[in-house]
Amino acid sequence: MKPGNLMSIYRRAGQFRSAAIAGLCAALVLLTTALPNAGAQSSDFNGLGMNMGNLSRLSRAKTRSISPENFSGEKGKGGMATEGTGKNAARDLGQGWKVSPSVQIKAGQTFEIASIKGPGAIQHIWMTPTGNNRCNIIRMYWDGEKEPSVECPVGDFFACGWNKFAQVSSLAVNVNPGSGFNCYWEMPFRKSARITMENIDTREMTLYYQVDYTLTEIPADAAYFHAQFRRSNPLQYKTDHVILDGVKGWGQFVGCYMAWGVNNTGWWGEGEIKFFMDGDKEFPTICGTGTEDYFCGSYCFINPDTNQYQEYNTPYAGMPQVIKPDGKYQSQTRFGLYRWHIMDPVRFEKDLKVTMQALGWRSGGRYLPLQDDISSTAFWYQTEPHAPFPPLPDKDTLEII
Repeated sequence: MKPGNLMSIYRRAGQFRSAAIAGLCAALVLLTTALPNAGAQSSDFNGLGMNMGNLSRLSRAKTRSISPENFSGEKGKGGMATEGTGKNAARDLGQGWKVSPSVQIKAGQTFEIASIKGPGAIQHIWMTPTGNNRCNIIRMYWDGEKEPSVECPVGDFFACGWNKFAQVSSLAVNVNPGSGFNCYWEMPFRKSARITMENIDTREMTLYYQVDYTLTEIPADAAYFHAQFRRSNPLQYKTDHVILDGVKGWGQFVGCYMAWGVNNTGWWGEGEIKFFMDGDKEFPTICGTGTEDYFCGSYCFINPDTNQYQEYNTPYAGMPQVIKPDGKYQSQTRFGLYRWHIMDPVRFEKDLKVTMQALGWRSGGRYLPLQDDISSTAFWYQTEPHAPFPPLPDKDTLEII
């Protein structure tokens, strides 16, 4: 082959390689620009189960929020009020300037906080109610049910049940100064959601609130959120405090808050929690080893350096409140404790009962069954319909002295 012919072949091959490389680069550019956009157009993420790992994912879920500035949560309907609790303060500014930041609920009145058409899920609730929080009763109804799935004094629902401020810093519930109640329990519904606040006090209350939710498709295996309050005051001798009973259906127990008032001197937390599930009779499937153990503490919640009770807040468990005797009328120590089963839900398929013992010490190294003042709020998810709740205690029985 002549040298001229060989050089011609090399040049043609080089031109072919250049064209191929250029074509490959163009294809890569198209892929890197088109694929993210294509993914965004076809996103199937429903916007639920939020965490740091999926925060970057796009979703077609619709974000909405209900407050006194937008009672319906409708798109483009916020800040339109011309009447409300802030009307006088906004008189020089007019519409759009915090005219309706709160509502007033008269004695004996029930106010509808939210009425939402689904499908969707509540993702956050913030509120700051005034007055006696044992007299402010929050209820929640899913998919048009007549009986509530949540019924609880509002302070106990937000893990602050002694009608006194305590900082609560957990994944599910936050309580922040001066009385900012927040919960992050995900609450799915398929047809509708309804939240009410009843004021059973003799005085009017003021309520600031915001319900943040998303409108989206709900997976078939998503159960409904429930919360139930109970009080034993005093707990009967040699009986367990019942946290939850009569639950029928398929679900999981996800947490408990207890407002525990000690009616005896000495250590009070030797009692065991028991979970009776799916046909258990005399003996439970799960039996704890002590009250402080269940709330993820140990050795009487005592700080070894100070030899005093130590408050604590963690994502899943805490004792954020210890109310000590004041040397006058407040004569007994009171405790606020929470335990969220976020990473370890207690699953049941047919039925569930949860109880807590109250045990102290007496002479001879023997246990002393206590007769304490114990209030509890149980949190769980289950299929509907749920079994009827026991009647909520009346105002005098709820009262904290």
